[in-house]
Amino acid sequence: MPFDIIAFEPRYAKPFKDLNKAWLEKYFYIEPKDIVLLEDCQKSILDPGGFIFFARFDGEIAGCFALIYHNTKVYELGKMAVEEKFQGKKIGQKLLTHAIDFARSNDWHKLVLYSSTKLPAALHIYRKNGFLEVPLEKDNPYIRSDIKMELLLN
Repeated sequence: MPFDIIAFEPRYAKPFKDLNKAWLEKYFYIEPKDIVLLEDCQKSILDPGGFIFFARFDGEIAGCFALIYHNTKVYELGKMAVEEKFQGKKIGQKLLTHAIDFARSNDWHKLVLYSSTKLPAALHIYRKNGFLEVPLEKDNPYIRSDIKMELLLN
């Protein structure tokens, strides 16, 4: 089945929001930081220098992720979601590989991510791709996050 990864276009703002709301409401709840990032992703993610990508499966948006700007060499991998009906097709793995390849092609130093030990499948994929657990800062941006991981790129 045809599968590709495409960059953000304004028409995909709603699928980005909907995909993320679905997984957040399934496992957790929507936090204030989520609202900021999802309600106007152009202003909160893209305008400051971030990126959003989508997995398209048979012409339908199946998943997404964001690379949120921290500084010119460090980005946060966040808002990764795969629609439930597309899970099990390795779309999340392909999105993660794309994120890492994109970061390396831009000569970034590191990707960071915040996750939860309630998501063991996601943590397994991150570890399999070289992410290592690092100390979680006191003022971590998400209440649900009890783990922080980093991938050094060079």
